[in-house]
Amino acid sequence: MSDAIKHECGIAFLRLLKPLSYYEAKYGTALYGINKLHLLMEKQHNRGQDGVGVANIKLDVPPGNRYISRYRSVSGKPIQDTFDYINKRFKDLHEKDPSKLHDAEWLKENMAFMGELFLGHLRYGTYGKNSVESCHPFLRQNNWKTRNLVVAGNFNLTNVDELFDFMVSIGQHPKEKADTVTVMEKIGHFLDVQNQELYDHYRSLGYSRVEISSLIAKNLDPVEILKNASEDWDGGYVMAGLFGHGDAFVLRDPNGIRPAYYYVDDEVAVVASERPVIQTAFNLPVDAVHELEPGKAFIVKANGNISRERVLPEKEKLSCSFERIYFSRGSDSDIYNERLQLGREVAPKVFKAVNNDLENTVFSFIPNTAELSFYGLMKSAHQLMNRHKIDLLKQMGPQASEEEVEAVLNRNPRAEKIAIKDAKMRTFITQDDERDDLVAHVYDVTYGVVKPTDTLVMIDDSIVRGTTLKQSILRILDRLNPKKIIIVSSAPQIRYPDCYGIDMAKMGDFIAFRAAVELLKDNNKEKLLRDVYQLCEAQQNAPKEEVVNHVKKVYEPFTGDEISAKIAELLTPHGMKAEVEIIYQSAKGLKNACPGHRGDWYFTGNYPTPGGNKVVNRAFMNYMEGKDERAY
Repeated sequence: MSDAIKHECGIAFLRLLKPLSYYEAKYGTALYGINKLHLLMEKQHNRGQDGVGVANIKLDVPPGNRYISRYRSVSGKPIQDTFDYINKRFKDLHEKDPSKLHDAEWLKENMAFMGELFLGHLRYGTYGKNSVESCHPFLRQNNWKTRNLVVAGNFNLTNVDELFDFMVSIGQHPKEKADTVTVMEKIGHFLDVQNQELYDHYRSLGYSRVEISSLIAKNLDPVEILKNASEDWDGGYVMAGLFGHGDAFVLRDPNGIRPAYYYVDDEVAVVASERPVIQTAFNLPVDAVHELEPGKAFIVKANGNISRERVLPEKEKLSCSFERIYFSRGSDSDIYNERLQLGREVAPKVFKAVNNDLENTVFSFIPNTAELSFYGLMKSAHQLMNRHKIDLLKQMGPQASEEEVEAVLNRNPRAEKIAIKDAKMRTFITQDDERDDLVAHVYDVTYGVVKPTDTLVMIDDSIVRGTTLKQSILRILDRLNPKKIIIVSSAPQIRYPDCYGIDMAKMGDFIAFRAAVELLKDNNKEKLLRDVYQLCEAQQNAPKEEVVNHVKKVYEPFTGDEISAKIAELLTPHGMKAEVEIIYQSAKGLKNACPGHRGDWYFTGNYPTPGGNKVVNRAFMNYMEGKDERAY
């Protein structure tokens, strides 16, 4: 994605199911849990570089001893900073008394982050300030073990106002409206309620207060707490939490919008946002790691019992397709093949645009994350070239010489590494023209491989705003003097905001929307914008379940190709020598490539939850009112 956008966060949950001495004996270190969590998080660094947090809980710690540890960082290298901080005390111990590092019992009793439960979080800040206070995991403390709560998640909720109002209605005073706070406080509220109910029950039976604490810990029901807390959540989420006494959960939204995968054996229970990170961390085959079902919670009780429990009714599965196109790492076996297929699906449009003239076409990709879809495009190009070879050989007949046949067989599509991204260049220069000049040099190009008679085809993951294309990429590609430049998006046109994790919340940011507006102006249909505004405005106070996405009407007068042509016109920099064309993946092609991840609301406007329709209408109203602010 040449336009950088922030997106979903990542989680890593790890529960050690054996005593620390077991890992010391088998693996040579009682730091097994810390090391595995570090690996799980490092392999998900693509999911969050704004901040990192780690929490740890020790089981069966006697009163008077610390049992919860937490550290969060927003440094330039937050994963490294976090684990440098955690490991420093072990390095110091190694210098002072190395034998202690092999005494698991002593380590648990005396050292932080030496418990059995770990929860790690990688943050991309889509909302709120980028400060340590904004980093997960969040901690809700209490002197009662069973009322302590640690929460981290990959989520965005569309109805934070409603959740906030609920907390106020029960007498609480939340310190802010952010969904992270309201979610934790709502879970915490029902955790408190169940604690009190159990306390009253056992007190009525004559148990002492000390006995009651143990009975609450044993009989607390995380599923019931989650059912009550999540009943009115609207959004996409994977929510993970630890209770102070040792119960833990990971809950996935009922549409399966956000991803979660798990693995269990007799030593560990693990949940992470991506499957291959678990495979890598524990050296597992693909079929050993499973997807957490939508609407279910992965529950680990303090006694080590593990289950997957239905918390919310499962709805139509609409997992985020952007996970497959761009966000998740391509090392997952399914994602690898899906990205290849994205390139294959868009290939016929590309070949039509170059009139099947592969000999005068150079194929490449930008940025590096588009490499897999490029491979898929090239596989199709080779198939097309092979058909050309067969036709030529038939025409030549048996009288063709060996040299002539060899010349035909040696014809291949031309694939080159054209764009090379240099180290990030940062500047505090305020003049736009000077800043644009620096931006234009972030990428360099390979000279001497493109002829003036060539069409240069560059495939990208997706085109969101088009800013980088206009300010940088098209200009530097034009230096190669091709006849024509075709930019190919392996994703369809992004037309609508996302409100479930990706930082795409403003209508005016989308080049597809700006193109549709310009087409309305060109065709004297601007009144449609005012009509849509009035329809959106009329629904502002309606229950979210009744709200309809009226913004679809903005796109209805035009075909996808007409919008693509206008996008090319808007993004072509002044003074370009080469003709510019932009080709997008079709919605059908996306479904063919990613059949198991049909969440496509940013392309189609078909939101999986009622709150999505409310958000898109509000985003359009903000645009019409000139408000440069988020819609949720």
